[in-house]
Amino acid sequence: MTENAHIIRGVLIQVAGTRLLLPNAAIAEVMSFAPPEAIDDAPDWLLGRIRWRGWGLPLISFSRYSGIADEQGGLGSKVIVLKALGGDTKRPYFAILTQGFPRLVTVTDAALSRLDEAGDELPEGVLSRVRLSEDNAYVPDLEELEASLREVIAQAA
Repeated sequence: MTENAHIIRGVLIQVAGTRLLLPNAAIAEVMSFAPPEAIDDAPDWLLGRIRWRGWGLPLISFSRYSGIADEQGGLGSKVIVLKALGGDTKRPYFAILTQGFPRLVTVTDAALSRLDEAGDELPEGVLSRVRLSEDNAYVPDLEELEASLREVIAQAA
């Protein structure tokens, strides 16, 4: 195994109340926030739909979804377009509201450590709490988030 085998490019994203650590490969685009089109009877974490390259993407407030903080889009907010992991060909992308620009980081075994212990209570939609160098962050459970999104959108249809 080569020395570079355990190095990946990641992105630290600031959301209300915390940071998220995502693989860089999951991000399709970063764009400025614009108020989304409302979705009837959607939970408060599903902010609405935004237009992106001909797609109507669901816009999620991860902080609301996880119960970390209330989050509203506004001046300085950005939207991260993510590639869906679940293989849904009808909805291959979704978006997350962020506060400011994401920061590209290098994730190595030496720089990354887990902060949660077995049995620790993690917020909804979080796989793990980690420290990357000096930054604490949550690793979101994107598959759970996508499953919740599919369920909500199916009910709204």
